[in-house]
Amino acid sequence: MQNNLLLSVENLSISFGTKKKQVEVLHSISFNIYENEIVGIVGESGSGKSVTSLAIIGLLPKKNAQINGAITFEGQQLLSLKEKAFRKIRGKEIAMIFQEPMSALNPSLTCGYQVSEILKQHLKMNASEAKKETVSLFEKVKLPRPREIYKSYPHQISGGQMQRVMIAMAIACKPKLLIADEPTTALDVTVQKEIILLLKNLQRETKMGLLFISHDLNLVSEIADRVVVMYKGDVEEIATSEEIFKNPQANYTQALLASRPALDVRLEKLPTIASIADNSFKKKIVSPVMRAKRHKQIYTQTPILEITNLEKKYFSNAGLFRKKEKIKAVNDVSFKVFEGETLGLVGESGCGKSTLGRTILQLEKASAGSIKYRGRELTTLSKKEIRNLRKEIQIIFQDPYSSLNPRIMIGESLMEPMEVHKLAKNRKERKESVLTLLSRVGLDESYFYRYPHELSGGQRQRVGIARTIAVQPKLVICDESVSALDISVQAQVLNLLNSLKEDFGFTYIFISHDLAVVKYMADQLLVMNKGKIEELGDADEIYENPQREYTKRLISAIPKGI
Repeated sequence: MQNNLLLSVENLSISFGTKKKQVEVLHSISFNIYENEIVGIVGESGSGKSVTSLAIIGLLPKKNAQINGAITFEGQQLLSLKEKAFRKIRGKEIAMIFQEPMSALNPSLTCGYQVSEILKQHLKMNASEAKKETVSLFEKVKLPRPREIYKSYPHQISGGQMQRVMIAMAIACKPKLLIADEPTTALDVTVQKEIILLLKNLQRETKMGLLFISHDLNLVSEIADRVVVMYKGDVEEIATSEEIFKNPQANYTQALLASRPALDVRLEKLPTIASIADNSFKKKIVSPVMRAKRHKQIYTQTPILEITNLEKKYFSNAGLFRKKEKIKAVNDVSFKVFEGETLGLVGESGCGKSTLGRTILQLEKASAGSIKYRGRELTTLSKKEIRNLRKEIQIIFQDPYSSLNPRIMIGESLMEPMEVHKLAKNRKERKESVLTLLSRVGLDESYFYRYPHELSGGQRQRVGIARTIAVQPKLVICDESVSALDISVQAQVLNLLNSLKEDFGFTYIFISHDLAVVKYMADQLLVMNKGKIEELGDADEIYENPQREYTKRLISAIPKGI
């Protein structure tokens, strides 16, 4: 027996722009959500999933958004409501968990105050009642030290804890419909799994409808009863999670599933949406024999990088009457990297992996220990010597937008490091090299004249890669360089990184919290936890037979779908 209809979206179209020029981003889509049901919306950036959620909760800008169709909530037409009437529904009947809690929470107000205000506004509680209920909500979403977090500001707690505060805020008034827009995108796999279980339990307990939005089909299939697959403003297909996962009908859905690195086999190349659409993808599995042969060539050499007993200490911020606490972000770490290999570096946020990468690059000074690059001790080099060495050791950042100057054209940004390291005779030669580089990373010459804000996330990451390889480095540190990308774009960038590695003879240290991605990329795997090495060895062997409980927990948390 089907539950009562909670929300109906019928022929919804949304355009943005002026009266003279409108761009339609949503093309007459329809779907339903029933009481006590979890519906997943999955699709890449630009598919229209977040725009749909904002239309449902009435947060699209009125000035330049043109909305047609119908959104009906418990028999009430939402699109015809005035803002004052919608405020009575928003937060009370329909609530939302936003993608980025740091930007959704007010940094100048305590976490407890922000939740209490919603209870006072919608449920007319007094200050004492609201505080008691907020602490109870914090306990319900399994926040540690709920009374302390009540008094804490957002910047004083972790990303996972901030997301739990957002969930507490969203469920405070016991809404009938909860919209979760990419609520786990920036979180570690273990925290992500905790949030998914929490949302499922809360939904089961309250019987509310839940709209769960993500670009990760594996993740959506683990929580949703039914799935809506969207692509470029259209609904590609709607079916149960099991049907979508085991028998996808649309080519796009098949491509989304295939683009995610598999855990059971190692492919030479990941399929992309384009390669599946034109039937050009040929599945090739890397055999253990070929892998062993390659490793024999790599690991009989002298290491290109040798880390011995490395430490990096910080001092925590202390209060007026408290002593500063010494924190070892990197604690007695030793390992070797060999020319031509990809060393995967994984662990949860705060484990020390990014600090380790920055210390190798000498962006952070080591507190103790040794870093030898081609036999040369880096910790004793002068600033000038380190600057000269930057040519050989480069980094691809997690967020390419923040590493590019927004006021400089892409071409100029790429020529700049070449000029610093005197890699071409003149500007003409540098420009020719840059055009070749752009082509190599899959961008045509028109991108030379574009600015960073004119590019998509995947295009900016390609520019970041081009900028890194412009100086012909030997060792490249990839610090969460694909974590912000859609699954299919991620597949393109991973294929590109592997292709460039073969062509230019790069050695990679690949840092990520996504273990499925690291397994696809890495020869060896280094697992870090609280500044120390938990496990180090062959990537496939560690995945098949992890020795440490921490590693087992990381692997078990990877979304595997149905």
